[in-house]
Amino acid sequence: MTLDLSGQTALVTGASRGIGEAIARVLAEAGATVAVHYANSADAARAVAEACGNGAQTFQADLSDLDAADGLIAQVTDTLGGLHVLVNNAGVAVSAPIDASTSDWNEAWTRTMAVNLQAPELLCRHAIRHFQARGGGRIVNIASRAAHRGDTPDYIAYAASKAGVVALTKSLARGFGTDNIKAFTVAPGFTRTDMAQDFIDTYGEEYATHDLALSTLTEPDDIAPTVAFLASGLADHATGTTIDINAGSYVH
Repeated sequence: MTLDLSGQTALVTGASRGIGEAIARVLAEAGATVAVHYANSADAARAVAEACGNGAQTFQADLSDLDAADGLIAQVTDTLGGLHVLVNNAGVAVSAPIDASTSDWNEAWTRTMAVNLQAPELLCRHAIRHFQARGGGRIVNIASRAAHRGDTPDYIAYAASKAGVVALTKSLARGFGTDNIKAFTVAPGFTRTDMAQDFIDTYGEEYATHDLALSTLTEPDDIAPTVAFLASGLADHATGTTIDINAGSYVH
């Protein structure tokens, strides 16, 4: 079996590092032209685009800003001539301790929901309109095992936002399947990324690995091939599904 995304354009948000970078590289290896989105790390994003080749280009947008998120799909389609695959990977994990002030709590929840849930919904909305005009497309949203099992008290906002991503994806799959639009969720567990490192520094790596069935922590390269498979069209009848990639932490 060969994954062939030749002639297709894929937008990967949060693609300058971590899971997003790995996804961008694998999609490019399959032949896609990748729109490498980033918020702040311009140099890292350019390095990813250069590694991807195939005409990959970088696109900057702060997804916590409504106007920036609102214009991203148009930027990509205007520059690259179209869009076939949207991968909503960008996310934040902002600590909001239960004893935080209401002001700090509100700031953490507002930013978390804006980046993790509102921006993906807005990008999906614009992508769907583009897909409808083009005869279809595919969306892969990156959630988390926290969507299903919750998280620590400091990261309730993160878990809630990712649960929203799962519900969003199911709704898109149900609502737009007749438009030849497919939507999937990939829900990683703890993955060795910069974002996860803050949690690991706080709770220790043993906390992250003690309930795994496998002996090692998940890496971004363990997740990217599944995203490419879903984007390829070979799993279209799994639309609406959530694929867990968490080193067997549910079954340990």
